Amino acid sequence: MSVQDEFIKQMSIEDLERINAYAKDLATGLKLVRTFPQGVTIFGSARLPQDDKYCEMARQLGEELAKNGHAVITGGGPGIMEAASKGCYEIGGRVIGFNITLAHEQFPNPYLSETYTFEYFFARKVSLAMAAKVFVFFPGGFGTMDELSEILCLMQENKMPKMPVFLVGKDYWSAFDAVINKMIDLKLVKAEDAKIFEITDDIQKVVDAANKIGHPKISENFYDGFKEARAIAEKVAKEKAAD
Repeated sequence: MSVQDEFIKQMSIEDLERINAYAKDLATGLKLVRTFPQGVTIFGSARLPQDDKYCEMARQLGEELAKNGHAVITGGGPGIMEAASKGCYEIGGRVIGFNITLAHEQFPNPYLSETYTFEYFFARKVSLAMAAKVFVFFPGGFGTMDELSEILCLMQENKMPKMPVFLVGKDYWSAFDAVINKMIDLKLVKAEDAKIFEITDDIQKVVDAANKIGHPKISENFYDGFKEARAIAEKVAKEKAAD
């Protein structure tokens, strides 16, 4: 019996049940990801009303993405998510909603082609990421900032492919940009890390980025065969050892 098998054998029933629940949530999300070509994942607040200027921009973006044949993926809820979903859905585009069970705010919006309601944030975030060839962040609260910081960190550390990341709303994201510049001044991040994302008010840039990438096949995913940081480090170490 391996050390890993012995370790699992000693785990509590509660922890094993928890692991099974995590796996079920993640497996269902990833299975849904494999039913459509990677599209554009849009993040943003669930609290903004539909007549807010950012919701209108999200609706227009969803519409333009649908016109160009790109699927729209969101957290499936109200606010920015609903606006982007509506814009895509009403043009006949494909809209996927990765919802989640929360104590407040979150409920599926009516503009979804397919939806799944997660129990766990991490499984939902993995699915939202793997579904995307382009990422868009509209103004949002702690949830949006959590999703943004994780995507930026994973790209920075080569734990996921570097794909276009747009922060829509210059007046909102200017404060975030100032924080990043302060990090650069203090040498907490490199100047090149700030190039992972682009702050803009031009939603056409998002559409152009998606068009440039094109329409991958359903059977293909940018994560397939991706060599993350550890694999690259091991390759470099072997090359140095061989010299």
